[in-house]
Amino acid sequence: MTAPLNLGEQFSEVAKARRSIRAFTDQPVATELLKTIFETAMQAPSNCNTQPWYVHVATGAALEALREELPRRFMAGDIAVDHPYDGKYEGVFRDRQYASAKALYDALGIPREQKTERQAWFLNNFRFFNAPGVAFFTMPKDFGLREACDLGMFTQTVMLGFSAHGLGSCPQTALGFMTHVIKPALNIPDDQMLLFGLSFGYPDNAAAANLAVTDRASLDEIVSFSS
Repeated sequence: MTAPLNLGEQFSEVAKARRSIRAFTDQPVATELLKTIFETAMQAPSNCNTQPWYVHVATGAALEALREELPRRFMAGDIAVDHPYDGKYEGVFRDRQYASAKALYDALGIPREQKTERQAWFLNNFRFFNAPGVAFFTMPKDFGLREACDLGMFTQTVMLGFSAHGLGSCPQTALGFMTHVIKPALNIPDDQMLLFGLSFGYPDNAAAANLAVTDRASLDEIVSFSS
């Protein structure tokens, strides 16, 4: 008989299970389960316990309206951001970015030469990968890098919560380019800055997009110990 995992082993399993899911079943996620996940995630740390985060969840008709509108607006070049983003990486960071894209498009069977097909698939970002729900993460508009770090810690805790309950999610900075459409649609106040969205739902494990595997840097590349 296999011994049950201790708490540390359970955490490792949940953390390793979390990955970006880009194809979902149409099974809805119960509202009570969402409330449990978000309430648990609110235990995340923040500077001086300021908790500088807000979450705006869209499902049902609100989600479908955005799913129809966002791809059209993006293709027309109608974009706007609440926070600057240039997406320029150099050195090892660019290498990792390219490797991530290669893993995804290799899994999808779309070679680099097929730029039109790649662009068409990229538009699935704005359809939330057909997820049954999406959460948009915001923070007070006058806040900066420190509070953005707090928001990131909160969001990671949310994603681990999804994984622990058998759900999948995909954090999407691409959705931060459509703030002028998303915020009024969901009545998000102007004094909140929208940074990104998180599509979520039950993973379609047979979908090609979910077969993509990205690697991680070695421990020695990231962590140093001094004594």
